[in-house]
Amino acid sequence: MSVGMNTAREPAALLLEDGTRFVGQAFGASGQTTGEVVFNTSMTGYQEILTDPSYRAQLVTMTYPHIGNTGVNPADVESERVQAAGLIVREAHEAPSSWRSSGSLHRYLERNGVIALTGIDTRALVRRLRQTGAMRGALVTGDLSPERLREVLATEPPMEGRDLASEVSCKAPYDFTEGLLRLHGEARTRPVPPRPARPYRVVAYDFGIKRNILRLLVDSGCEVTVVPAKTSAEDVLARDPDGIFLSNGPGDPAACIEAIANVRALIGKRPIFGICLGHQILALALGARTYKLKFGHRGGNQPVRDEVTGRIEITSQNHGFAVDLTTLPQELLPTHVNLNDGTNEGLAHRDLPIFSVQYHPEASPGPHDADYLFARFRAAMDAAR
Repeated sequence: MSVGMNTAREPAALLLEDGTRFVGQAFGASGQTTGEVVFNTSMTGYQEILTDPSYRAQLVTMTYPHIGNTGVNPADVESERVQAAGLIVREAHEAPSSWRSSGSLHRYLERNGVIALTGIDTRALVRRLRQTGAMRGALVTGDLSPERLREVLATEPPMEGRDLASEVSCKAPYDFTEGLLRLHGEARTRPVPPRPARPYRVVAYDFGIKRNILRLLVDSGCEVTVVPAKTSAEDVLARDPDGIFLSNGPGDPAACIEAIANVRALIGKRPIFGICLGHQILALALGARTYKLKFGHRGGNQPVRDEVTGRIEITSQNHGFAVDLTTLPQELLPTHVNLNDGTNEGLAHRDLPIFSVQYHPEASPGPHDADYLFARFRAAMDAAR
């Protein structure tokens, strides 16, 4: 990526690897960037999306046409920086209207060195991605010559085989103590469960963890220690946790070789709860396989059925890979299914207190239908005590 300051609305273009080109205007930073071009169907929450480490090395297209209306603010970030490689929207707003806003999206992207594209037909782009699948893309400002676009695009490797979790993971363990009870002076809307007599000690693997997951663990009565993605099973058990959490994250789950081996060594030692990439790594550790989806699931409106209760949940999702149900070992039970395409959305061990979901129960952005999964993790730790 090569970026600089952008004098608003200079020419910009997106080139897909199938040769399709979209020409519009730049906002945010200027320069060039590459990534896997994907789309998100959420109507809001663009700041949480941009700062979600699961979007590492991706150019995110928002299907909702008006982006930037509410500006940006310190409370809505999910990590310490913008993680997406770039942003693509139909219409960017530079004059936000919200009491929570502390600045415009344009200036926020500019400060973070993130290139964005506006003024293109995002419906046409999304149709292309749905027909052809997620593709590598180059986003360039200024010189839009075909030669430059092709040269920039040639630098982007495919997503398969990339261990991006180790890139976004923390470098050293740390304790996380911030709940949602009072977040940057704002009252929360979710109920807080009763505090346990003794806090649950939880070690959370950081494969690209979102802050809202950590906040909900804290609100569930957990003392949370976050550890790097390649932390050994021995080091985790040395902390004597009540439970182990496997986080979301970017890239190809099958490429996380060390994480898979470490999780395999933890099976049966403590209750385990996994989300998104953590769900996939858990499945791989138990002998299943994963595969790349055509264009993935990204948005705050994905329908999922709980196979145990029959209840339908509207969920927040962000993933480009899925667990192959035909490869599940006998000890794993499928617990949730995506109603759009029938792919796996949850697993549970038949004998051990181990479960995981492909979607994001913490939402941020999105609905809160799946908050109960944090209570399930709490109950598993209670039972293990």
